[in-house]
Amino acid sequence: MNSEIQKFDLLILGKGAAAFSAAIKASEISNGEMRIAMIGMGPLGGTCVNVGCVPSKYLLEASHAVFKPEHPKMVGIFETPVKHDFSKIMVGLNDYVNHARDVKYANVIENYKNVKVLDGLGKFVDKKTVIITDAEGKELSRVSGSNILIATGSRPTAPNIEGLSDTGYLTSDTLWKIKKLPESIAIIGGGAIGLEMGQALLHLGSKIIVIEALDSLLPQTEPEIGLNLKTVLEEEGMKFYLRARVNAVKKTANGKTLEIITHKGKESLEVKEIIVATGRIPNTEGLNLESAGVKTDQRGLIITSPNMKTSTPGIYAAGDCVSKRMFLETLAAREGVIAVSNMFGEDQEIDYDSSTWAVFTSPQIAGVGMTENEFSKKNGACSCRVFSLSNLTKASIMGETEGIIKITVDPRDNRIVGMHIMAPNATDIITEGAYAVKNRYTIDDIISTSHIFPSISEGIKLAAQSFIRDLSKMACCVE
Repeated sequence: MNSEIQKFDLLILGKGAAAFSAAIKASEISNGEMRIAMIGMGPLGGTCVNVGCVPSKYLLEASHAVFKPEHPKMVGIFETPVKHDFSKIMVGLNDYVNHARDVKYANVIENYKNVKVLDGLGKFVDKKTVIITDAEGKELSRVSGSNILIATGSRPTAPNIEGLSDTGYLTSDTLWKIKKLPESIAIIGGGAIGLEMGQALLHLGSKIIVIEALDSLLPQTEPEIGLNLKTVLEEEGMKFYLRARVNAVKKTANGKTLEIITHKGKESLEVKEIIVATGRIPNTEGLNLESAGVKTDQRGLIITSPNMKTSTPGIYAAGDCVSKRMFLETLAAREGVIAVSNMFGEDQEIDYDSSTWAVFTSPQIAGVGMTENEFSKKNGACSCRVFSLSNLTKASIMGETEGIIKITVDPRDNRIVGMHIMAPNATDIITEGAYAVKNRYTIDDIISTSHIFPSISEGIKLAAQSFIRDLSKMACCVE
């Protein structure tokens, strides 16, 4: 061990989206002069590219390529079974993950000679100094920084269920290494991660059972969307137990058995595999934040101001280790930029209100801003409309009419405060909602803007028009 403390202008704890975004922004602002250390264990890129967005969306796309030809929605198109090999799909998935990590992270950071990547776990000694250790806790080196960014991310967590640890289970971190598709899977958790993994594996041939403690799916979105998605997934063969909890788990000769408790009482389910998708916890417990005076909430998430400052001057935080409502890769990257900009004396704040989120099921789900319930609780009342895709020409042509678009507005000035979509390509068109919320657009602003006919995005205009007229009495393309 070198006892000399290496000095840097910026220490970044973490190697994911927030860390890379911050390192690149700091390098650009300083014209490559800022000395930066990026500290972390594991592969470059963090959760998103390695075990999050990239592998999950790859598996979803592969599963849709199998499922959709076998379940055509247009007249005259016959069912066409698709031959596929799950083990080879997983090889392709992991090959692509490795490629994406190399191209988007490893090769990128080589362009920044002022950034030094240090492998190890960072732990605060004081407000400016960090010890770097290996996985066993052996000290490797010590570093100090004029500014420090904590961007250590998060990891899956599992509930305290009797027998779960002994029985074994998969998570969104470990699913990507399996080579054989389980015949049946119980997914504990009906949030975005559980539903994405569940539909992908369902489309590839597994029997999927989802167990959710709440009485609806996707509580962050409008209840109409959660209900509609549940109907679609049930029609595809997915089974749900809502308002249910797993009481115990055990191994059996044929697989794994779950004892669940519902409003009807106890029930036993036997499956080949279990996936736990009940949430994530921040990677903050080993940082010794007390020595740096950095405050966290009761979940261990770091408390920051809107400009990403922690309770300690000179220490910032970004990404999934930060206390907030949404946890997204793109949001983490934005927070990293905001943090670095403020280190250089700017006064920037993160805008969570216009930050978009998405669920990549089929149909896709996407949202921005407040739901009807959130706005009503805060302001007493709201105005909203729900537009069904059954009234959208492009959706009818495609045979994809299950979705809806819901817009929430402030009744005092018709300003759009929230938009939530369940539709094909919802993740692509939600940006229109983000612009609307961010720039305080009104319903009239949407109506007066031309939209392509026929398209899915036209549904946003029709949803806006539903505030002022009966759509059943409106011809195509009426302004």
